[in-house]
Amino acid sequence: MFDVSEDKLVLTEDRGPVRIVTMNRPDKLNALNTALTQGLLDALLEADAAPEVRSVILAGAGRGFCAGADLSEFKHLTPAQSGAVEARADLTCRVQMVMQKMAKPVVSAVQGAAVGGGAGLAIGCDMVVASTSLKFGYPELKHSIVPALVLTGLVRALGRKQAFEMISLGRLIGADEALSLGLVNRVVEGDPLPAALEIANAWAAYEPRAMRAAKSLLYRVEELPTEAAMLVGRDVNALMRSFRDPEA
Repeated sequence: MFDVSEDKLVLTEDRGPVRIVTMNRPDKLNALNTALTQGLLDALLEADAAPEVRSVILAGAGRGFCAGADLSEFKHLTPAQSGAVEARADLTCRVQMVMQKMAKPVVSAVQGAAVGGGAGLAIGCDMVVASTSLKFGYPELKHSIVPALVLTGLVRALGRKQAFEMISLGRLIGADEALSLGLVNRVVEGDPLPAALEIANAWAAYEPRAMRAAKSLLYRVEELPTEAAMLVGRDVNALMRSFRDPEA
């Protein structure tokens, strides 16, 4: 299944149990306007709910993954229309968090520009495959704005000092530096999709309940003190015996 309609902002393709979700606004480097953001959220939630899908790839059409928020959308808003900005901020929060909330694992296939909100989407996935063409960063302060909705993910990925360096200097980094910082898992020449498919197919071969439990546990223990995290792990450990029983 592959939807190739040119006016569709999000394309989906199933390759066996792997669903590829592609942002399709290449003429704008997949900059996130409200329609694309909503379409992306809907497509990811649909993939998570589909029983035939076991893993997901997030990609961007064209030469860039995602250039971040499309600031031109709200350029001419009046103060009376500020509710639209607030609604968009809420939507952006939801799409930036959705990959980690999904039961199914998600890998991003990233080429070219992944900046601002696009950088947040890339590292918000469970794994990241980056092309050597990657240009990653948070240049918002250079434009007198703040990376407010993507800062949480960056701090958790990098730590406070490295994250502050990235946002305060606004420097774009390449794939090798992103790999050395732990922001990406793999660096490949050219198209990152084949390497992302290799990862997604490996995930798809696992028992789905075990994968769901492992992913959920990973994000839960990240936020917990050591003793509480161990207790959660103990509870999941007790459930593992049911994963081999199809009737459980």
